[in-house]
Amino acid sequence: MTAPETGSRPFRFAVLRPDSHQSEFLERALISEVPVAFEYNGIGYAVMMATPVDLEDFAIGFTLSEQLVDSANDIESIDTHRAEKGWIVRIQLPADRAEKVYARARQRVSESSCGLCGMDNLDEVMREMPNVTARLEVADDAIFVALQALRDHQHLNAATGACHAAAFCAVDGSILMVREDVGRHNALDKVIGAIAKSGNAPENGFLLLTARCSFELVQKAILANCPALVTISAATDLATHTAAKYGLRLISLARQDSALSACP
Repeated sequence: MTAPETGSRPFRFAVLRPDSHQSEFLERALISEVPVAFEYNGIGYAVMMATPVDLEDFAIGFTLSEQLVDSANDIESIDTHRAEKGWIVRIQLPADRAEKVYARARQRVSESSCGLCGMDNLDEVMREMPNVTARLEVADDAIFVALQALRDHQHLNAATGACHAAAFCAVDGSILMVREDVGRHNALDKVIGAIAKSGNAPENGFLLLTARCSFELVQKAILANCPALVTISAATDLATHTAAKYGLRLISLARQDSALSACP
């Protein structure tokens, strides 16, 4: 297994200012974005544009979100390898689980801005999902506690200013873990994987994302059986409708002084 990268690298820039005739330069860190290929039992399954940190968590969360396994315990092994043009993550599943991979494997490339690229048809995108069965009372105050604390946990974003974060929060709003990535879908998969690897379960807390709330993020939260999803930016109509349909409490436009809780 190859050691992962730090997630950023320094670049030199010329500073442009209005009415300035002097040359000014600075060096700052940029977020890393590389292709990360997922292989299951030797079969190429997907290529995601991602930040190459916490790749094992990413692999676990992605595998769970794709419904290729029921739990992280179904994954036999995960190996990460640096390639010439990116990273390869090789995941080994039991033979009975691999059948689903063979049935669904296809040539597809997903960009960090879209979590549905490569879906074969509309029925697959809009497939039925299980209802959220987790019941956890998250007080309004806990949401604002988590919002207040989140920035201190965004280390990669502090260095680059270009990174999404997904946090798993306890019922009192304390932040249990955070994962970061250039892609919001990737960050969510990473934290779902980290939760599973820790032996905890998403039903024991709520998710907080530094992103607008689109359908795919709601879908991942529902499949994780998480009782509540909080996003800093607004939700789409489909995300809101889907959350209500399957019993996910959705809170969007979360700010220090207010948030919108979707009514069922």
